[in-house]
Amino acid sequence: MDTQQNNVIVTGGAGYIGSHACKALHDKGYLPIVIDSLELGHEWAVQWGPLFSYHFPKNENEIRQVFQTYKPIGVMHFAAYSAVGESVANPLKYYENNIQSSLCLLKLMQEFDCKNFIFSSTCSIYGEAQYVPLDEMHPIQPVNPYGKSKRMVETILQDFSKTKKINYASLRYFNAAGANENQLIGEQHTPETHLIPLILMAAAGKKDCIKVFGTNYDTPDGTCIRDYIHVTDLAEAHVKALEYIIEKQENLELNLGIGKGYSVKEVIEIAKQVTQKNIPTLYSEKREGDPPVLVANPSLAKKILNWNPRYQDLETIILHAWQWMQKDISTFSKKEF
Repeated sequence: MDTQQNNVIVTGGAGYIGSHACKALHDKGYLPIVIDSLELGHEWAVQWGPLFSYHFPKNENEIRQVFQTYKPIGVMHFAAYSAVGESVANPLKYYENNIQSSLCLLKLMQEFDCKNFIFSSTCSIYGEAQYVPLDEMHPIQPVNPYGKSKRMVETILQDFSKTKKINYASLRYFNAAGANENQLIGEQHTPETHLIPLILMAAAGKKDCIKVFGTNYDTPDGTCIRDYIHVTDLAEAHVKALEYIIEKQENLELNLGIGKGYSVKEVIEIAKQVTQKNIPTLYSEKREGDPPVLVANPSLAKKILNWNPRYQDLETIILHAWQWMQKDISTFSKKEF
C-alpha cells in the first residue's frame, strides 16, 4: 500500500487499549495517528506514530486539520470515559463526553469522506446476563450510564451507516487485561479501577489490600464473574475488523472475549500463584451497576475475522500484567515522527 493509504486515526491512542491497537496497526504496516487529550492517556504510550494532544469537541478545528493532513483510510475510536462506578455517580459526564466526542468525530469523517469506523464498545450494553455465555443476539439492556452511553453511540452508528457514508465495526469488549509481552506498553490508570492491576498493586505493596465489592451474588463463590481477554489479542481483533469492513463494505457488531469466566476470588488466587505474594483482601458491599456474570460467546468474531486469541489462560494474562508492573515508566522516552 502507498503511505497515505496506511494512515489510521486512533482517538484515545495514548490509553491502555488504544496504545496496544497502535502497535497492532504498526505491526501490520499502518501508521497510527493518535489524537488524545492526555487527560487519561500517557505520552510515553505513543510509540508508533505522531501524537496530537487535542480534546473533542473543543479542538474540532485542529482535529479537522489532522484529517486534512493525513487523509486517513479509517478511524479507531477509543476516547471515552469508562469507569462504571463513576458513571453511576456522575452520569452527565459520561453522556456528554462519550456521545459528543463520537458525534464530532463522525461529522469530520463525513466531511473528509473517511468511511471506515472501528468503535470501542463494551459488554456492558447487555446489562445483566439472561443466559451465559452472551452472544450478539442477547437482549441489550444496559444497567449503568457507561453502558448506556456506549449503546447510544452504537445506535447512532446504525442510523448513520444507513446513509452509506460509513462502514463500522462495534466491538463489544469483555474485560481487557494484561500487557504487551515485551513490556513495551501496559496498563497505567490514575486512579486505577480495574481488578487485575488493583490486585497486583496489593501484591506489590502499593495498596494495603484489594477490596472485593459483593460476596452474595448468585455465583458459585458469591463474587462477580468476568471474562478476561488479553489486551494484545483485543488489539489484533481491531485491525482484523478494520480490514474486514474495508474489504467487505459491511458493518459488524461483535463480542470480544475468551469465552471463559473467572470470579473475583479466583482471580485473586491465580494472582497469588503467579506473584508468589500474599494479597490482603477486604470484603465490602456490592456496587450499584455491577452485573453478577459477564462471559462472552466469541465464536462469531472468531469465524468472521479469522481471529484466534493467542493468550487463552488467565495465568499468562496476569503474568504479563505483573511483569509490566515491574517496569519503571519514567525511563520511557518520547519518540518523534
